[in-house]
Amino acid sequence: MSKHLTLLAGCAVTALALVSNASADVKLNDNITLSGYAAGAYMNYKATGTPGVDSLFDASKPIPGGGDANDLLTKFTFNYKPVTTVISFNYFPNLTGSEFTVLDAYATYDFGNGFSITGGKFLSYMGYESFYPASMDQISYADGDFLAPIPGYHTGVHMDYTQGAISTGVAALDSVYSPYGPTKGDGELKHNAGFEGYVTYSANGLTLWGGVAHDTKGGFEVHSVTTVDVWSSYQATKDARLGAEFVSKDGGPGAKGTNWIAFMDYSFSPTVSSAFRVSGEEMADGGPKFTKYTICPALAVTPALSVRVEYSYYSYSNYTSSSANFIGIQSIFKF
Repeated sequence: MSKHLTLLAGCAVTALALVSNASADVKLNDNITLSGYAAGAYMNYKATGTPGVDSLFDASKPIPGGGDANDLLTKFTFNYKPVTTVISFNYFPNLTGSEFTVLDAYATYDFGNGFSITGGKFLSYMGYESFYPASMDQISYADGDFLAPIPGYHTGVHMDYTQGAISTGVAALDSVYSPYGPTKGDGELKHNAGFEGYVTYSANGLTLWGGVAHDTKGGFEVHSVTTVDVWSSYQATKDARLGAEFVSKDGGPGAKGTNWIAFMDYSFSPTVSSAFRVSGEEMADGGPKFTKYTICPALAVTPALSVRVEYSYYSYSNYTSSSANFIGIQSIFKF
């Protein structure tokens, strides 16, 4: 996933800090609701032997693992049962070619028996860590520095079925990955197509998830690409949530490798929590790899506004740098 960054103007977010009402969907009428968030971040990445990257002074350069930490999302949900339509508008400052975009544009028909079908533009099934900064527990992503195994948005159709604790789904897509970044697929079926499928079990605070994605060869894909993703999440106590993930991507020579995550989020009080993460990425055939250690305390200033501070340390192998430091500060306002 392409991860270009900049610093949002802080004045709007600062003003929003004065809001103390609880974050919730805004009901416009009986059928339409509005939701979204604004996220602004400062980030600095410094690897040994390099001048480093600072989002304040050079927002045009991507920060490894930084993600789209600056983001403004506005989502409208139209509920006219049995059809639900979602349209969202998104602004990623300085994301080349996609600064402002219609992110979600899909409709779902619910058959009422656990089965539904969705068509349009929507997010990939894949990935433990959320695409959306407001749903993350830390600022940076665990993966993507070399391999970028988790796809973003694409266009197509998916069918889903839920029965009790078990859910499953399959999708046919214009592409899984994209040459145009994380906000859209390749927009054609002439040269290649994409497919995804998953099954998940969720009950008693435990979620087990497994999925497969496949892009056929053709167009921008010079080799077929297959990605396998398995992850779990467990609410061990009322204060401790655990997570783990393993991803394997085979995109041919130079695009084959693995990622893994071990994660805990702990709440020290109703307003203070911290994420603790150890993660890694390894390219196949002797390519570069790293282990990343992350701590990210967070403060809920109000139910709608939170602030995070992250420090991550990279330990590299077979790479131009031996180590790196990442520092980030992020505020998120949800509505």
